[in-house]
Amino acid sequence: MAALPVHLLKDRYWASLIHLFRNNSKLKGVFTSKYFNLEGEKIKIHALKKLAGPWSHSEKIMLNLALHLFNERNKFTLSDFDSLDEHNSKIAYEAIRIRFGN
Repeated sequence: MAALPVHLLKDRYWASLIHLFRNNSKLKGVFTSKYFNLEGEKIKIHALKKLAGPWSHSEKIMLNLALHLFNERNKFTLSDFDSLDEHNSKIAYEAIRIRFGN
């Protein structure tokens, strides 16, 4: 993927999503122009959800969290945090801090 526009990294909605996509191995693999138009500030959410169909439960949790932090119309169940390993819990909490502040 091309360099990230600086203004997106300063936007708390984009920055939280980008943090998860950069730091989770499964999400990093799909952080491509096939699903993201960063210049146009668009995400192919339905295509990502369809792609995630066969993913593990924890991988889907991370995708759902990333999409929810970007736009709360994308639902997320807080109790799903119980299914995350230490690494994913850490980056999830970091992304929440990015989105909502300290």
